[in-house]
Amino acid sequence: MTAGNVSSTVGKLLILQVIVGILVAAGFYLAGGWHRAISPALGGLAALLPNIYFAFRMYLVKGKEAKKIVRSFYAGESGKILLTALLFYLIFQVPEINLLTLLAGYMAVLSVFWFALLLWRD
Repeated sequence: MTAGNVSSTVGKLLILQVIVGILVAAGFYLAGGWHRAISPALGGLAALLPNIYFAFRMYLVKGKEAKKIVRSFYAGESGKILLTALLFYLIFQVPEINLLTLLAGYMAVLSVFWFALLLWRD
């Protein structure tokens, strides 16, 4: 697998996560208006934004020596966890957040990775 294939695969996963997040939020919007769509949309963003951050960190070290890649991986993963915690903290400051629909949006976006592993085997 070449570096170009890896980058395009990561890009496809991120785009697919955006699409899934929009579809889940749109489903809740159709079921009950924008008040019902806010929580799953924020949940989707809480999953998507840290993944974009991590992918960007990995992109910056593409083609570097292994030690820098491993260091960047650990720093990126730590940053991703901290960013996720910060986003959830900020989301819980929003009045009238529905926890179940928030988690539905979050899990839907995260599940893209799981299904991609099943569908995109070489």
